[in-house]
Amino acid sequence: MGDSTSDLSDGIHIGYSHRTRLGGSTQPFRSERGPYAQLWELLGSLPRRKAIVDKLVRLFFNDLNVTFDAVHEKTFMRHYEDFWDRKAGCDDLTNLNLRWLSVLFIILAFGELLDCPQPCSVEAQRECEDSSLHFHWSARKSLVIAPSFYGESPDLTRAGILITRYLIYTKRISESWLTGSFAVRMAQAQGMHIDGEHLQLPRKVIEIRRRLWSQLYFLDVSIALALGRPNSINEKHCVFKEIDNLWVDDMSNEEAASAQPLNLEANPTPSALLIFQHRLSQIITRIYDMQFSLTSTTGSSASYDEVVHIEDLLQLWKDTLPSYFKLDADLRMDEQHTFLRWHRHYLHTAFHFARITLHRAFLFQPSITGRFRRSRDACISSACADLQIRLSLHNPTMSERIKAYSSTQQLSNSALILGIIAVQSPYAQQTEGILSDLQSYCYQQYHDPWSNEFSLAEARVVELCIKRTLQARQSPAASQPKPPTMMQPGSQTRPVSGHVSALNSLTQHSSVAVYDSNLNPTRSTELGATGKEPWSFNEFPELMDFTYWEGLIDNLSGCMSSNPD
Repeated sequence: MGDSTSDLSDGIHIGYSHRTRLGGSTQPFRSERGPYAQLWELLGSLPRRKAIVDKLVRLFFNDLNVTFDAVHEKTFMRHYEDFWDRKAGCDDLTNLNLRWLSVLFIILAFGELLDCPQPCSVEAQRECEDSSLHFHWSARKSLVIAPSFYGESPDLTRAGILITRYLIYTKRISESWLTGSFAVRMAQAQGMHIDGEHLQLPRKVIEIRRRLWSQLYFLDVSIALALGRPNSINEKHCVFKEIDNLWVDDMSNEEAASAQPLNLEANPTPSALLIFQHRLSQIITRIYDMQFSLTSTTGSSASYDEVVHIEDLLQLWKDTLPSYFKLDADLRMDEQHTFLRWHRHYLHTAFHFARITLHRAFLFQPSITGRFRRSRDACISSACADLQIRLSLHNPTMSERIKAYSSTQQLSNSALILGIIAVQSPYAQQTEGILSDLQSYCYQQYHDPWSNEFSLAEARVVELCIKRTLQARQSPAASQPKPPTMMQPGSQTRPVSGHVSALNSLTQHSSVAVYDSNLNPTRSTELGATGKEPWSFNEFPELMDFTYWEGLIDNLSGCMSSNPD
């Protein structure tokens, strides 16, 4: 190594001793640019004109902040003015709040999307997305670097939550698992996993910490469940008390200390979402532990008894929702509280995500006694409802798009569930309605100018399900008599309007859709040539892995065509 360095040009030598021997500087390579070089790069990522930044920040606060419960506007703006009033020069960099800067960058990332006019040209859209991603990466860089300079702070936790939401919006779920875990570590380092009452903190601080921890807890377990990866929060190590229905942000410490929680039914605040979301998170944690614990006994009697018990808990949670959050909600308060529409949307999509994930492992489990019928009804019912929510967003504004697609709706695979059901039972009476709505969904994805490669990958798989189902229905076997059903229709569900009205009849005759194919337990072994058991569905493969999905669906449709009776 020492001999070869003499042939290299100056400036490439990295070794400390070699540079000294050759007459170079005695400073190691990493410090030649100075300790604040990274900060200079981050500052260079900001627009030169303050007016541009002002506009993007204002868009975020007007359209997203209350819905996301992101930051306290007055506190943020105080830091914002201090930042722009700072003196230029290297010495002043020592006073730069890099933790707050990470929040600013991710706010600008959302602001860039909000600033894009609708409709716009393809070039303008790509430029907007590139600028937004530029700020997103600056935010992530600030998030990683800041603890090395200053340690942890609530700003880093807030930035981590917003970055995770941004990645969910862009359907980069695997990356959101990383950023969400990082935000959890920042919160744990500040003791947010221990309720503030145990630490004898002021009431206002307690409520703010509870809200941050509740958001992290929900994101952590939801993303982990969607991906089948370990979560970061262990409830055994946490002491958490429920959030009060109280908005303390604009109160002084004295006012917050004496304030009484408001009635949940009559006085919704932005905290109401987090109260019910946290209760749902505790149920989702049980689903996660049941499905991904190394000691799990999926398929046993004890395991399915637990599934039924968790389904009962989900129904109990749904029944405790106040009128403005119910599935058939009272909308009279929406005009007064603009955040209610989206908070209701978040709770509904999270409920359907949890329910689909709980039951999909038993969707195709064979049972001549109809033991798993409740799972089939529940899974199909929630898949239909979730697809209805997706199809109900017609030509959304950019603000509506971000609010809608930053929720756990992005984690649910309802369209894929229905597509696989159609492939599995191509001759069922309800399959026609499924195909119609799935075609509408694919059309929506392909004609949405903001669809990215992840959205289009899901649409490709759904299209493949439609294609294989149509091929089976057009085969000579399709003209054969339909086999008799083995059970009576299940209970009816509340009818809905929109594209999925035909789908809901599936929940009334789910036994038809399940038993038409006459699958038997040996089929799972036959279809398992891909290395994964296709009937468990505890963890969906990556949507970008089209080859796997193609093999799975082709095998499934092949079995159906070989045994149409």
